[in-house]
Amino acid sequence: MQLGMVGLGRMGANMAVRLREAGHEVVGFDRDPSLSDVGSLADVVAALSPPRVVWLMVPAHVTQAVVDQLGGLLAAGDIVVDGGNSRYTDDEPRARQLAERGIRYVDCGVSGGVWGRQYGYGLMVGGAPEDIRQLMPIFEALKPPGEFGFVHAGPVGAGHYAKMVHNGIEYGLMQAYAEGYAVLRESKLVTDVPGVFRSWRSGTVVRSWLLDLLADALAEDPGLEGLQAYVEDTGEGRWTVEEAIRLGVPLSVITAALYARFASREEDSPALKAVAALRRQFGGHAVRFEDVEPGKPGPVVKVE
Repeated sequence: MQLGMVGLGRMGANMAVRLREAGHEVVGFDRDPSLSDVGSLADVVAALSPPRVVWLMVPAHVTQAVVDQLGGLLAAGDIVVDGGNSRYTDDEPRARQLAERGIRYVDCGVSGGVWGRQYGYGLMVGGAPEDIRQLMPIFEALKPPGEFGFVHAGPVGAGHYAKMVHNGIEYGLMQAYAEGYAVLRESKLVTDVPGVFRSWRSGTVVRSWLLDLLADALAEDPGLEGLQAYVEDTGEGRWTVEEAIRLGVPLSVITAALYARFASREEDSPALKAVAALRRQFGGHAVRFEDVEPGKPGPVVKVE
């Protein structure tokens, strides 16, 4: 097939390579001219033969602007696929907007990170069955070989909804591994923490690709001294928590993992300051500030 790929960052560029390796023709466009095959969105559309397929891999905050532009460039029968991390509630309004011009819309949650080019991408798609059937050669090229790695999750919005929950689960899994690492590192009994994680990679019930990645990271830097304890999020974790609140579904692990990421960004936590002040007020406990350890945020408040 032939398609346009808009957004050639870490994910989009590797997806374009994988599609080309499978024999598809990809016309790539990025705001960085050095990465682009053409100079504009209009050039992408002009290079494609109807019915066109344009796949978006752009940040969520610019997706609407790109959809607006494409709405004026594409024609009836063309398909826009949003493969970025958009919020699922944005999908139905965009589908209606494009449908006014006869343009079809499919949302696709994509998982696989920088390793997707080699191993394939997990794809969760939402849209009309006839649109999904038309796009199946593209999905087959992107997904891993075999039975798994792809699902038509439901109508428009279902793909991004599934990806939202997927990323919420990812938060919880990462936090569990991280907390296990913290306990092992502080133990005086375990002397080979990286070895423990390596041993878990086979034959255990906690083995996973995330565990493999952590074991690889520990092999490179056993104490993780080269990293700062600062973790961003792209929104899906908090959206999952918000959706759980709306539905009245308890989400203890994922919520705690999200809050742990928030805590990682506080160099001098107001909450911990308040705790220290309260301990001093009712218990007479001394409060002192310690120097910051290399590579770690601070200052550090300790209550004695």
